[in-house]
Order: sequence, then C-alpha cells, then structure tokens
Amino acid sequence: MYRNKKSGIIGIVITIIILILIVIFSNGDKNSSFFENAATNLVMPIQNGLTYLKNKIGGNSTFFTDINNLKEENEQLKEKNSELEQSLRELENIKTQNETLKEYLDLTEKYGEYKTIPGYVINKEISNYSKTIVINIGREDGVKENMTVIGDKGLVGHIISVTENTAKVQTIIDTASSVSCSMSTTKDSIVCKGTLEEQSTLKAMYIPTEANIIQGDSIETSGLGGIYPKGIHVGTVKKVTNTQNPTDRSAIVETAVDFDKLDTVLVITNQ
Repeated sequence: MYRNKKSGIIGIVITIIILILIVIFSNGDKNSSFFENAATNLVMPIQNGLTYLKNKIGGNSTFFTDINNLKEENEQLKEKNSELEQSLRELENIKTQNETLKEYLDLTEKYGEYKTIPGYVINKEISNYSKTIVINIGREDGVKENMTVIGDKGLVGHIISVTENTAKVQTIIDTASSVSCSMSTTKDSIVCKGTLEEQSTLKAMYIPTEANIIQGDSIETSGLGGIYPKGIHVGTVKKVTNTQNPTDRSAIVETAVDFDKLDTVLVITNQ
C-alpha cells in the first residue's frame, strides 16, 4: 500500500512538471528562444560529432578503396615487369646466338682453305699445370684425336681425347704443350711452350743464334711436328731475353687467342 502511494505521488509530480513546461513553451518567445538555444547547444555538438564520424568513415572507406586499387596496380606492374624481363632474356639469347653464328661465319671465311667443324667451349679446366678446354662436338661429329683447334685470332690447341659428343683440347698455353713455329719475317724456326706464368703467354725457345728476333714479330705455326698445319697465327713477340750465351736466348710470346674470353672454335678435319 505504501509503495502504491509513493508511485502515485511521483506520477503527480511528473504531470505537474510537464504542465509547467507546456505553459513555459506556450508563453513568450523569450523563454522559447532560451530553450531552443539550450536544445541547440546540446544537440549541435552531437550532430557535428556524428557528421564528423560519418565523414571520417567515408574517408577511410575511400582510403581502403585506394589501397586495394594500388595493390591491384602493383600486381599488374609486377606481371608486366616479369613479361618484359622474359622478353629481354629472349632477346639476349637471340643476340648471343647471332653473335655465335657471326663468329662461326668469320672463322669459316678466314680459314676457308680448311674443312672445319664448328663448336663452342662448354668447360675450362685451368690450373697452374694443366690448361685444357672441353668443346661440345665429338666422335659423332667427325672429331678425332690430334686434330687442330683454332679460334678467331689464331691457334687454340689440339684434340687429346674424344667422346661421342664432346672433345678435350690441350691448349697451347698448357705447360705440356710444345708448338713448332716460325717467325713470319725471317722464317727462322723456334719452339713455343706453355708456361707457369701468365695465362696468355708462351715461351719461345731454341732461337737460332743468327736469327734477328725483335719485339712485335709475328709468330705462326711452321707445319713441322705432324700436328699443326703451316701458317696458323700463334701470337706476337712481347719481350726478348738475351743472355751471354746466344743459344740460351728466349722470348715471351703473347698468344693471339684470349683464352679467358674463348667461346667458339673450329676443328680442322683435313690437315
């Protein structure tokens, strides 16, 4: 009963407050303006906050959309870049093949008097004592032991072993190599051997006492010895070493072939 009485009193108070507010709102613009201003001051910050939040959310939405677009464009660029790299590699391969074919043509034209088989270097076994290379042609191509191998600039060496599809070449810079040569100017015979020193040099030995050998002389094969045909360019005299005994004279010959850059060769089959 007490609770019901309390609830009735509260209801009466609320009713009175509502009636007072109605009277105030219905009387005079001044009070109306006051409450309107109060309501405005209360509502506007909330409205502004909601508007800001809406714009912020809209902006973030645009930001995330831009991020997704950038990711997609980045993937497309990566794909195009990969395609361009592949095209570049293909062009480089074509360029290399064309250069190789040109070297073959140049070699065959230069040594047109010989019947030759073209090949290229697939391995190099270079150490202090052994300097050999392996080429990609062998017995199936008609390659045999002791055949002469030449490069664009001159003599490379000779075949020392053959498999069905490859051949090993002992280069003239190998320490076990010995080439019978002659000086192009005087035609004096000398022997050029591989050394332990520089990779692209030979040591000219057994120089005749009466031979006038000087720096810059051209050296070529003499045709003696049964391996190399006559007239193949070997190199150029780089330095002459004179001694008190004229029979001990020697010279350093710089090879015509740059063995570091040697890629293509010809094997002479009709020597």
